[in-house]
Amino acid sequence: MKKTLVSALTTALVVGAASTTFAAANPFSDVPADHWAYDAVAQLAADGVIEGYGDSTFKGDRNITRYEMAQMVAKAMAKSTSGADKALVDKLAAEFADELNNLGVRVANLERNADMVKWNGKAEYTFQNFHHEAKTAAEDRDDRTNQVLFRLEPSAEVNSNWHVKARLDAKDNLSDDETTNVALKRVWAQGDYDNFQVRAGKFGNKIASDVIFDDTFSGVDVTFGNQLKATLAAGRVSNETLLDIPSALADCTAKQATVFGAKTDYYGIGLNYDGGSKLTARAGYQHFGIHQHHRVLDAKTIKDNVWSVGANYKFDKNVNIDAVYARGSVDKQYEENKTAFAYTLNYKGAQPENKGSWGAWVGYRYLGEGAALHPTYDVVERGYKGFEIGVKYTALKNVVTQLQYGNGAKIGAGDHHGYNSLFGRVEFLF
Repeated sequence: MKKTLVSALTTALVVGAASTTFAAANPFSDVPADHWAYDAVAQLAADGVIEGYGDSTFKGDRNITRYEMAQMVAKAMAKSTSGADKALVDKLAAEFADELNNLGVRVANLERNADMVKWNGKAEYTFQNFHHEAKTAAEDRDDRTNQVLFRLEPSAEVNSNWHVKARLDAKDNLSDDETTNVALKRVWAQGDYDNFQVRAGKFGNKIASDVIFDDTFSGVDVTFGNQLKATLAAGRVSNETLLDIPSALADCTAKQATVFGAKTDYYGIGLNYDGGSKLTARAGYQHFGIHQHHRVLDAKTIKDNVWSVGANYKFDKNVNIDAVYARGSVDKQYEENKTAFAYTLNYKGAQPENKGSWGAWVGYRYLGEGAALHPTYDVVERGYKGFEIGVKYTALKNVVTQLQYGNGAKIGAGDHHGYNSLFGRVEFLF
């Protein structure tokens, strides 16, 4: 292979000897026979970086033009090189800059666009058994999750300030082997400036996303500030997120609460303070105007205004405690469901990039349905209260395992509606 490449270059060197002058951007002008680029290309060919025309030849029966040389350089630029080879590629790119930009524009743009689009994602397996305890053993039941998730998160650069981002999910329920098609869960444009960020599209909520609302909405939000950051958000919540408003909050019977149409208007404001000290704090207000249509009742709107406050205190580099409290405004006769709060004591933390790193936590959750509309916790569900303990461990670089256990009871249902929950997960991040 090397002999073929060098022989072809030698032929081009002899045939092109008569061409000693050329126009810089002329695609048909020959590279002079005594040009240093031939030696550079020969070296890159010997190292396997340049592959000629795709069939491992340099078309030795005719001269090499600057346009053809630029195409070879463009291919070399698209490869990962280092050391002396990288220096040669950089030198060639500078020499044939006009051709790369003007004549090889399609190749150059493809390379540029490839660099501008970055992909992250994960493959994830989750198992959970949520055991509901009733008055009698015969009424007990287990809700099991046995699921794999494949997620892709592309990010495309528009310019130095703006990116377009997305999230695509594909899930497979291993219990019944039912596959969900790939779904575009999020897509938004994001502008990042000094002390200012704006997002527009469908994206994840960032105001009290732990205890109140950990999901997407369609709209716009703006975050500004430095040590004290404020977020203003407005839009509409995805229907599948809040269709499960309980019949108690909807002020109708379970039969009447069967929803065949719904939409939720949303707006909120959040404040976050982080001065680099041991203490950080946050507060928020979120409005959910849930428009529901029932089979029996007339259309109605459930307005839930939820306030929240939270703080995190770091005792040292390994130990911190986090607390959050939220209060909703739904019907007063369901007072127990208007409150949500959570306390968590954390020790260390699993870092995906560091094999062997780990973290553990213990916490208590009280997730009243009128305040915790879509909380982020795994083993204590919305409408329940109880303790939680968990551990995360990075078994290999970018392979994170997680195990959690929870125990408690349904809010407002007495002692006969307890539960225990076992949750396990393995994530492969890329």
